[in-house]
Amino acid sequence: MFHRIQNEINIIFERDPAAQSVLEILFCYPGFHAVRFHRAAHWLWERNLRFPARLLSHVARFLTGIEIHPGATIGEGFFIDHGMGVVIGETAEIGKNVTLYHGVTLGGTSWKKGKRHPTIEDNVIIGANAAILGPIRIGENSKIGSGSVVNKEVPSHSTVVGIPGRVVFREGNVYQDPTGVAGTPDPEGKALRCLTEQLKALEQRLDEVTKRLNGETELPQVGSKP
Repeated sequence: MFHRIQNEINIIFERDPAAQSVLEILFCYPGFHAVRFHRAAHWLWERNLRFPARLLSHVARFLTGIEIHPGATIGEGFFIDHGMGVVIGETAEIGKNVTLYHGVTLGGTSWKKGKRHPTIEDNVIIGANAAILGPIRIGENSKIGSGSVVNKEVPSHSTVVGIPGRVVFREGNVYQDPTGVAGTPDPEGKALRCLTEQLKALEQRLDEVTKRLNGETELPQVGSKP
């Protein structure tokens, strides 16, 4: 247990330049407190001590402003920066070295029992106020932009922004998907592409006219047929 606590403290030092001392982290970091509470609540939950587990998570929510259901599975290296307003649902699964900022929701879209919350793979970063909804998978080493709403699968090594969330970078390259993330309609992206095509056509026409005015192209002689 002490090794795990030490590892979580080291992770905070790595990912938060504002961290000044171990004492500060132990007493002033709600994300650290929420994770420690969750480890205990999840231990109770797995042993079918459901009411004590929920009660402990409720106390953690009151003290930290972070709500993590005791049924959620969270891997090593998990870090919540600031943390106020974070909500993590019962069937959420979080891999190793995942970072969440304040206001993030890992929520469900169904009232049916069973898997209804996201699976977040290793080394994912989720920006402030982003919402990841439904039993979807966010691929490893991906980044979710602040304020994004994601309800479809995200491939590994991707960067997602917007509402609905769409992949804009994948494996370091610009990624263009006319339908959005995994088939989600993206009217905003479609409109931007149309404007871009029109702008290119206008630039090409302007270039032709400029060349004519500068005499770079042969003008038709007077009286000759065009």
